[in-house]
Amino acid sequence: MSDPQDEVRAYTVRLELVDEPGELLRALEPIAEHGGNLLSIYHERGNLTPRGHIPVEVDLEATPDRFDGIVEALREAGVNVIEAGQERYSEEVTVLLVGHLVDTDLSDTLSALRAENGAVTDLSLSAPEGVEEVSSARLRLQTEQGAVEDTLAAVRSVAKQKDLRVVEPLAPGGEA
Repeated sequence: MSDPQDEVRAYTVRLELVDEPGELLRALEPIAEHGGNLLSIYHERGNLTPRGHIPVEVDLEATPDRFDGIVEALREAGVNVIEAGQERYSEEVTVLLVGHLVDTDLSDTLSALRAENGAVTDLSLSAPEGVEEVSSARLRLQTEQGAVEDTLAAVRSVAKQKDLRVVEPLAPGGEA
């Protein structure tokens, strides 16, 4: 029987990087130095996090001990680690919500979506006429393999409770 601490597993690390030359390389160095095997890097230069940084998602393989060392080394290097853990999600869907998002407590809406089925991995809010008027939000959700329709049903349910309109993708997994 193999020791679970020696078993290589897939992990995802979500980072926030400053938009400056060399920042991505600086974030990848601790992964290489601590024995992580890169699987993919999703660098969203066109989007910004609420703090004005670039969201980056890194998928890697490592043993649990090496992974803990990687996360610690990233933080010691001053890289902002937003989330680090074993990969749970494998499908993505983007939807738009339209309505009084701020008045109906956007934070509560996001929490309800996460509790229902799926994780909000990216959010872009637009309120051109102020927070008291109708606003819109583009949400990128990640969900378990084969659960896109359940995730969309959860979005519809939360939107109905909050009197919001949903613009869904034309095909599951597609962009809205």
